[in-house]
Amino acid sequence: MRIIRDFQFVDPQDRGASAAIGNFDGVHRGHQSVIDLARNAVPDAPLGVMTFEPHPREFFAPDAPAFRLMSAEARASRLEKLGVERLYQLNFNAALSGLSPEGFARKVIADGLGLRHVVVGSDFCFGKGRAGTAEDLQRFGAEMGFGVTIAPLMEYSEDTVSSTAIRRALSDGRPRDAANMLGHWHRIEGEVIGGEQRGRELGYPTANMSIDGLHQPAFGVYAVLVDVLDGPNKGSYHGAASVGVRPMFDGSHPNIETFLFDFTGNLYGATLSVGLVEYLRPEMTFDGLDGLLAQMEADCEKARNILSAL
Repeated sequence: MRIIRDFQFVDPQDRGASAAIGNFDGVHRGHQSVIDLARNAVPDAPLGVMTFEPHPREFFAPDAPAFRLMSAEARASRLEKLGVERLYQLNFNAALSGLSPEGFARKVIADGLGLRHVVVGSDFCFGKGRAGTAEDLQRFGAEMGFGVTIAPLMEYSEDTVSSTAIRRALSDGRPRDAANMLGHWHRIEGEVIGGEQRGRELGYPTANMSIDGLHQPAFGVYAVLVDVLDGPNKGSYHGAASVGVRPMFDGSHPNIETFLFDFTGNLYGATLSVGLVEYLRPEMTFDGLDGLLAQMEADCEKARNILSAL
């Protein structure tokens, strides 16, 4: 997959794609259906996705609470697995955000990237002030020479499948509902960093990862599926993970600490992808280490049973 970041300087081989447009946070089932429509709209064209970095919401409200379901790197990895050949990950800045809807259609889609076809959701808005609608884009496409397909929104239970609904499910401790909307387990990806070694001292060595910049799921303990993406221990494992601030040890900065079952080895510096499968319990404090250790043993046993049944 080729990644293109500037619509003004585009290699000829990266023009002429059939592309889905959106933020694609989480790459959920609704996003996947939009991508499939782009795949089938012009079968002989490269399959593309146009998205933006930073996320426009981050650009306009940089001090707002973190909300992203995945980092740009995790999103790119997921899109590549779906067969996307051209990722137009455009730099979202004042110049791009200031384009009128017609200016965006002409300068970015038609002249800049030379897209043959685009697919957007029915709630798609674009251009300065989000003034352009999906129907406006269809009209511009007819004038400027690119096709436009408007995809209907997807429903799950009583929710429209959306990044917002997935965030709500994760905040409520419902990772399976989130997974049903995503079409895959919600995963937290990142590099293993140094911790305080408390888990190792207790007999439960954990791989510690930052969750800075990401939407925080319900704090507590989860049964997890873990992929070690690189290094000598590359592979897939079962485990239990704690997300939160470690109240037993007066923690204050949230992170995720993952214990891999039946694993021995050094994971420092490796990149992990931790899939949240089931919420086991909230964060708790205990009168002493004996109570904590007994609960950790029970958590791991419960997680093993859950994961073995998948």
